[in-house]
Amino acid sequence: MAAAGAGKSLLQFLKLVGQLKRVPRTGWVYRKVYQPESVSDHMYRMAVMAMLTEDKALNKDRCIKLALVHDMAECIVGDIAPSDNISKEEKHRQEKDAMKHLSHLLPEDMKKEIYELWEEYEHQSSAEAKYVKELDQCEMILQALEYEELEKRPGRLQDFYNSTAGKFKHPEIVQLVSEIYEERDSNIAAQADNPQL
Repeated sequence: MAAAGAGKSLLQFLKLVGQLKRVPRTGWVYRKVYQPESVSDHMYRMAVMAMLTEDKALNKDRCIKLALVHDMAECIVGDIAPSDNISKEEKHRQEKDAMKHLSHLLPEDMKKEIYELWEEYEHQSSAEAKYVKELDQCEMILQALEYEELEKRPGRLQDFYNSTAGKFKHPEIVQLVSEIYEERDSNIAAQADNPQL
């Protein structure tokens, strides 16, 4: 059993991470998407996607952990979007401070693991981090597809597709992205053929 002080710190950590359930993804908010997903919604599906990889060259457990940690700092700093006009350096500094605060609430071994996972993702310093970065972008356009389908407005969220064009390299993700594009193109074509839909 954890000492009383350690238990209080763990509770504080879990409450902070719980905030991610209430931090909406900024890109969708700016596009006026109805009931946009939270940061934790996004990270959860990324973790599931990581779990489903068939690439034996990747450490699957590490990919899942990277997916669960990569946006963790947003429980303190919020979801800073490119259109917020905050430099990459400043965004990194704020998130680094947030991750130091968060990880210091944990026991020594966990503190080191969580912080190092975040740094690995930030610096794209491993094959797993690069794979999870592609998952991040793939999950975003999958979500864009779903919002277009829910709103019955195919093509509305084109910016998200533009921002990720040419960024996919991993064969599994390239395949999934091509399925997303195929479904989206089919939706756009159906709408063009029958504007009343």
